[in-house]
Amino acid sequence: MSFGDPNNPYGQQQPPAPQGQPGYGYPQQAPQGVPPQAGYGYPQQPGQPPYGAVPPQVPGTLQANNGYINVAGLGTVQVATMGRRFGARLIDGVAIGILYTILSLVGVAGVFSASKSVNDCDVTSTTYTSCVNDANAATGSMLMTFLGIMLLFFLVTALYEWLMIAFVGATVGKMALGLKVVKENTGQNPGLGGGFVRWIIPIVGAFLCYIGAVLVYLSPFFDNSGKLQGWHDRAAGTLVVKTK
Repeated sequence: MSFGDPNNPYGQQQPPAPQGQPGYGYPQQAPQGVPPQAGYGYPQQPGQPPYGAVPPQVPGTLQANNGYINVAGLGTVQVATMGRRFGARLIDGVAIGILYTILSLVGVAGVFSASKSVNDCDVTSTTYTSCVNDANAATGSMLMTFLGIMLLFFLVTALYEWLMIAFVGATVGKMALGLKVVKENTGQNPGLGGGFVRWIIPIVGAFLCYIGAVLVYLSPFFDNSGKLQGWHDRAAGTLVVKTK
């Protein structure tokens, strides 16, 4: 059999492969029972993400100085700025102040009206003594009612932030500015325990001529983690984030 011109390598034909051996240029099949060889590169370790995949953010991980943090159950959210937090507290303070002023004016007007009735008693009348006694009793009753209302008001306003933060995660001021207090490790509302710890620390600080409370509210400025957590937030394990 002729295989062409021996001086022309391109014109030469491949000789037939020996019987029992794979031919040239054709894919070879591995013998039965022999495992195929592994491809190039390092073997993939079990449990590791594929090459090039972005690893999931660990809850509580603050992203690179951009104010965003990954919170379990919420995903990536933005940490509330101190400006918004101050604005929320200002709204709450103004709302409470307005209610306090209204109650005070109503109470003072009631007490003044009751005390004025003493002057209406006729000193020449035989019922003057009983009229004065009735007027004084009415004044005392009005005064006690006023003090009771004010005490209830102070109690409600004192518990306002604790209960609102515990069950809603926000006061009226925080809701108005799109802020919410959440547990850092779960993203849920702080609950009674977390809300109480966060609420009581500024209250205790207020006993020091209110200087301690001011320091607590300014303490997020001292947080080097970038999460703007105040001392009360760290103690309660909470974080203030934006919701809009």
